[in-house]
Amino acid sequence: MTSDTDRRPAEERFREVFAHLGAVTAYARRRGSRDADGIAAEAMSIAWRRLADVPRDDPLPWLYATARNLLLAERRAASRTAAAGSEPSVPAPELHELDPQLDRALRSLYPADREALLLVAWEDLAPTQAARALGLKPTAFRVRLLRARRRLRAALDEERRPASLVQIDVEGT
Repeated sequence: MTSDTDRRPAEERFREVFAHLGAVTAYARRRGSRDADGIAAEAMSIAWRRLADVPRDDPLPWLYATARNLLLAERRAASRTAAAGSEPSVPAPELHELDPQLDRALRSLYPADREALLLVAWEDLAPTQAARALGLKPTAFRVRLLRARRRLRAALDEERRPASLVQIDVEGT
């Protein structure tokens, strides 16, 4: 059993990690979790058990990676339940507050592209932090982000392109 003097530094360290609870909850909510508070609580529980693995300099990417794994598990469980016919499919990420064109453009992207963009835009992570959250090398993440931005721009351009005009032959020729 650990002594009280051994436990105090761990508790102080965990307070620093626990300060990110709101950010992890918001992350899970924006990713369409049915139980964002539960995901955040479980991420914090895992952080307490694995406190030595949580980076001291910046725990947020580690927490997002943990929450992301929990979200994937939640989606797999929901898919199995839906396949059994008892529950509808998993909700999409919470994009309803966006401009409708941006919403459609984001939903048209591959999930990996969308996640790269959202980690930088919504979660306000630097590319290096986002790379850590996804378990990628920073250079690989920057390439993914660049391509995702290009694909989003192309999808937005496609959304904004006016529908081609249909020519009607009014003279009967």
